[in-house]
Amino acid sequence: MTSVDVRPAADRFATNWGWLDSRHTFSFGRHYDPNNTHFGLLLVSNDDRVRAGTGFETHPHRDMEIVTWVLEGSLVHQDSTGHSGVIYPGLAQRMSAGTGIQHSEKNDAWTLNGEPEHADDVHFVQMWVLPDERGAMPGYEQLDIGDELAGGGLVTVASGMAKHADDRAIAIHQKHAALHSARMGDTREVALPEAPFVNLYVASGSTDLEGFGLLQAGDSARVTDSEGQRVRANGGAEILVWEMNSTIGA
Repeated sequence: MTSVDVRPAADRFATNWGWLDSRHTFSFGRHYDPNNTHFGLLLVSNDDRVRAGTGFETHPHRDMEIVTWVLEGSLVHQDSTGHSGVIYPGLAQRMSAGTGIQHSEKNDAWTLNGEPEHADDVHFVQMWVLPDERGAMPGYEQLDIGDELAGGGLVTVASGMAKHADDRAIAIHQKHAALHSARMGDTREVALPEAPFVNLYVASGSTDLEGFGLLQAGDSARVTDSEGQRVRANGGAEILVWEMNSTIGA
């Protein structure tokens, strides 16, 4: 039987360092709740705003699939495998930490003469899932899927599931998980995947979730044994949906 556990935006953990305003859906860093460490295979879902000219300095990760999804602005990525680039709305991006990787993510807003190019925050959601196996080679992948998102339907952003091999934008090293996104205008509807674990995150706007009701920006719904419930936009919304066939410790 389907169950839905709604987590309001106001209940998220919060970290504010001045240059960073971060909201954590799950336990993260100094914020720990033993009853809120993950859902399915999803360990981290951080909704971050980073001021212009600031960002995350070089730091390490290991044995984690990290997907970054930009909502507004742009984020400059650099890592120890030699990859660098600018992440922007509509760009699917995945970093596999594997045996170990170091990277930085910055709202790099300065021109060559040291003057600010812009003063805009970058707003993005960063999500972590466990990989299938530990000790893989570090890796990076990105692809612009803006045209696909413009259709308003649910688009597969990143997946390790065999069933998405032909329609995913980028691959993750987790055969039991997939990330989907939709930019829904007006009253557009999409159906959630049918899966043992589905995590719906309203990144912007507001929606109605079938059988529950209103979900606003920052709210999430943890759906167990999803039966393809409908999600309807209220005047426009952007959603992120994790489809998972397993959970940590299973």
